[in-house]
Amino acid sequence: MFRECGERERASGQSRLKTGRAGTCTTGRVNRGTERIVRVRIRLHIDVLGLRCVLWASVAFIVIATLAPAARAQWMGHQTDCYAPTIQANPNRPTVANPADITQYGVLELEYGWDQSSLGAGARLSDGEGLLKFGLLCDVELRWTMTSVLVENRQAGGQTGTGDNWFGPQIRFYHQTAHVPTLAFSYAVKAPTASTEKGLGSGRVDHAFVFLASKDIHGVHFDFNTTYFLEGRQLASGFDSRGQMNLSFSRPIHGKLGFTGEFYGDTELNAENPSFASSLWALTYTITPRLVVDGGIDVGLTHGAPQKRFFSGVTYSITNLYKDLKKK
Repeated sequence: MFRECGERERASGQSRLKTGRAGTCTTGRVNRGTERIVRVRIRLHIDVLGLRCVLWASVAFIVIATLAPAARAQWMGHQTDCYAPTIQANPNRPTVANPADITQYGVLELEYGWDQSSLGAGARLSDGEGLLKFGLLCDVELRWTMTSVLVENRQAGGQTGTGDNWFGPQIRFYHQTAHVPTLAFSYAVKAPTASTEKGLGSGRVDHAFVFLASKDIHGVHFDFNTTYFLEGRQLASGFDSRGQMNLSFSRPIHGKLGFTGEFYGDTELNAENPSFASSLWALTYTITPRLVVDGGIDVGLTHGAPQKRFFSGVTYSITNLYKDLKKK
């Protein structure tokens, strides 16, 4: 019988587990060779389960998005009341919170942005992150979040590579009324594609469970999210957990120019990753109903939050795939 001990440290925005000496957290007699084998088997078992989840989520995403013609026609026939008269973007950028309302039925929408964060002690983290969304049903959206470029700059050197990928659905189960907001739930699983050798990722599968609510009040749009994360430990079995809460608000300023603000924070993941709070401030500009650009700054409010993060990005509704298929 034994238990591992360790400490986590921040590195490139990721959490790493440092194991302590073998004897400091061990009770009873344990053969070290046997202990090592048990640890490896546990890690392999957890990793295989996690990779299976990612594999099945990826397969489901592809199969659903490319349904056979007969099934696709049946689904489209039952969802005809969901077509919007015109395509209009539904940006999830630039806030951390996402809207409870989903991408329009049949619409394929892409978001992409560039961030640069100050991590302190001269360290910076830059990344290009995208989100591909598809309105599968009236109230169901498929989501793929990708980090295509990840650049870490430190005084002692830096690393460049690709980041992790997240897959999952968002389901809207209540539409906004006069007194009740739009309500939705989403789930996402992380495919650990970022390099562990370069220190750009944990190499473990993570999960995110999100409750979302959105409401328009006197010309101001509010989005509220609360998220529960399960993050795989890097050098041990099991998961660490943390919570996150977000409240964003936005409104038009003049014409196509809009203002967005947000307050958000995370609970403690472990001793080396404490809780923190941060704020975000941005301007948005609607070039066309299908094309929206944004830019702003994220400013940490407490210790442990990124000092400053500058960002800019774009949201574009590409096309309505269902209408395109009907034309063929």
